[in-house]
Amino acid sequence: MLTVDFDKLGIGPGVSAIDIGAGQGRHSFEMFRRGADVIAFDQSESDMTDVGTMFDAMIAEKQVPASAKARAEVGDALHLPYADDSFDVVLMSEILEHVPADEAAIAEMVRILKPGGKAAVTVPRYWPEKICWALSDEYHEVEGGHVRIYKASELASKLEAAGLKVTGTGHAHALHSPYWWIKCAVGVDKEKNPLVRGYHQMLVWDMLKAPALTRTAEKMLNPVAGKSVILYLEKPA
Repeated sequence: MLTVDFDKLGIGPGVSAIDIGAGQGRHSFEMFRRGADVIAFDQSESDMTDVGTMFDAMIAEKQVPASAKARAEVGDALHLPYADDSFDVVLMSEILEHVPADEAAIAEMVRILKPGGKAAVTVPRYWPEKICWALSDEYHEVEGGHVRIYKASELASKLEAAGLKVTGTGHAHALHSPYWWIKCAVGVDKEKNPLVRGYHQMLVWDMLKAPALTRTAEKMLNPVAGKSVILYLEKPA
């Protein structure tokens, strides 16, 4: 399940890219498949161990070009262990809403991006997220949970103040918004609830089969109810 349109970032062979807050690696894997030199970066040692194992499996199964490189590294997004102007592409997907010092994390991301480089930042969209917070304190009042709700204009202002130029926007995962509203309404840990289980099964079916009905429906609904907002950016040369 990809949030970002990698065609807009020019991901391909020879491109150096870092996925900050990579989690379980979904975006890192896609950049690797496209032939980029990828670093998956996250504070979770267990996640990065799993991502590294998957990188090795992708190589063994010849899912990636021979020239592509990938590794998983553990660290702090507020103190990135890379030199200035190191990467052609930087990705931060669904991470800033978890970081109290978000402007410091943005500054670090901008620092390691090459002049002329491209970036994509995604966060939960304002109004679907607002409903989740209204329905459930448990949804956000957990260790490592969401600490803020962004308006797209607010996020864009912070990114531009840090030295980036917004070149495009988008929305994704409209079918996931009702799923989280249901979870928040019945209890975020109640995975066996019939409504939660049934909707989750539909989402899994959609991801595995990509039927025309749901793919078309989500494409039409994304501008209105997309769970995530995406900002595409450039660092001026």
